[in-house]
Amino acid sequence: MAGAVENLDQWCFAWFEAGQAVGADRAGLWLASRWPPGAQIKIAFLDGDPGLQARVEAAARLWTQPGHANLFFDFSAAKEKAHIRISFAQEGSWSVLGTTCRRIPAGEPTMNFGWLKPESTDAELERVVLHEFGHALGLVHEHQLPLGGIQWNKQAVYDDLEPRWSREKIERNVFATIDPTEAAITRLDPSSIMMYPIKKGWTENGFSTRLNTKLSATDVAFIRAMYSA
Repeated sequence: MAGAVENLDQWCFAWFEAGQAVGADRAGLWLASRWPPGAQIKIAFLDGDPGLQARVEAAARLWTQPGHANLFFDFSAAKEKAHIRISFAQEGSWSVLGTTCRRIPAGEPTMNFGWLKPESTDAELERVVLHEFGHALGLVHEHQLPLGGIQWNKQAVYDDLEPRWSREKIERNVFATIDPTEAAITRLDPSSIMMYPIKKGWTENGFSTRLNTKLSATDVAFIRAMYSA
C-alpha cells in the first residue's frame, strides 16, 4: 500500500478461523491457527503466469530460510492436496490465517494476489508476498496488537476512510485489537512486514509508520521462537 488513504483497495484482509469471506478481516500469532513446528505445508497455484508464480515462491521462502521458521514449503503439491491454494484472479490481497486453510473447501483459494502482475516490481512483489505468507503462518496485523497500542484519532480516520469504508469496517479492520489470551504477541513493531502505513494525523500523539518491504528483526526473532524445533 503506497499510501494510507489513496490506495484503500490495497489493504489486506486476513480471515480468522474459517471466517466469512473476502473482505472479512484481522505481529502476533493467532494460537488457534498455528502450524506444528517442523510441519510440511503443501502449496499449489490455482492460476497465474508461471514466471510470476516462481517469483512468489522465491519470496515466500524467505520466511523459512535458515534461522527463521522451522517449517517446510512444498510448492509441488497437487491442487487437490494443497493446504495453501494461491490465486491471482480474485479481488484484493488476502489470506486465510494459518491452519484455517484446512477448513476451506477443496479447490477454493486460501490466498489471493489480486494486484500482482508479471510486470510488478521485485520490491512490490516481495512486500505483498511476505505479508500474505505471514498471515498464512498465523500472523495478525501489527496495528491491532494491544501492547504498546496505537492512540488513534478516530474522528480523523473516519473523516479519511468514510464513505469508502463503512464505520463497522473501520472499527473491525483498524481499531479492533487482538485478545491477548488467544494470541502470542510482542509489543508493537513499527518496522514489521505485518504493519501498514499510518498517517500522523490518524493518531493522537503523532505516531506514524512507513511502508515496510522487508522482514524486520522482530519478525524474524518472533517467527523463529513460534516455530522453533
